[in-house]
Amino acid sequence: MKYRNAAEILPAGLLREIQCYIEGELLYIPKAESKQGWGAVSGSKKFYSERNRRIRELFDGGMACEELAEKFGLSVSTIKKIIYQKK
Repeated sequence: MKYRNAAEILPAGLLREIQCYIEGELLYIPKAESKQGWGAVSGSKKFYSERNRRIRELFDGGMACEELAEKFGLSVSTIKKIIYQKK
């Protein structure tokens, strides 16, 4: 984060108002929009959630971890993590 002098950026009236609350200290001003969660914009989260749901469904249907690993191109240990993670 870069330090910026408020007197160079803010209008004088706004600066005086802020000085009523805080003066001579650093103040963090967050971005206006909230940050979206991982994969929300690209669709990755939806893709992996659907894939993992399908893996659990196939496992519950009797497919072995080794078969799932080959079908989805994942390691057996990754398949086990997906199957046994809390939902």
